Amino acid sequence: MKKCLLLIVVGLLSLPVMAQDAVEVFGGYQYLHNGNITVGGVSQPGSSQGYNGYDASARFNFAKFIGAEGDFSGSYANVSGVSTHVYTYSAGPVVSAQVGGIQPFAHFLFGGTRLTGSASGVSASTNGYDLMVGGGIDAKVNRLLWIRLAQVDWLYSHFSGFSAGGVTTPSFSANQNFRIAAGIVLHL
Repeated sequence: MKKCLLLIVVGLLSLPVMAQDAVEVFGGYQYLHNGNITVGGVSQPGSSQGYNGYDASARFNFAKFIGAEGDFSGSYANVSGVSTHVYTYSAGPVVSAQVGGIQPFAHFLFGGTRLTGSASGVSASTNGYDLMVGGGIDAKVNRLLWIRLAQVDWLYSHFSGFSAGGVTTPSFSANQNFRIAAGIVLHL
């Protein structure tokens, strides 16, 4: 039994050695399109909005094609005079393949999201959860530096209701969201 446990521990510790580039760190610009909001199963026409911001992620590759990724993003817009911020923090599995100097990848991320808004000295925020499914393609500049040509993700988010200034909102969700990101990837 002890030999079996030792074999498992040594095998797990050797996984990072088998990975070609064990750690990848990405940082860049993102555009988030938030589709119409759904409240009580009814889509709210005209509630879609575009946001500009940043996306940052870190990936640990367990093996040549399989890894785990953590992603954090922030997006900002002014919606009818309300300064609005959307933050996501998600993690999940990623698969990739390297073909010469090109590396396509796909990921499935699940985590949390925070929506804040402020206007005229009044602020409100709510937390929810998100689900992202997508992928992208990176191009090699040199061993260390790669360029993320494009990353496209479908994003589902759901928020519980909240109260602000004596007004209570019901829970709401958005499933017609997508984000596009591009930037720099470091292979460490």
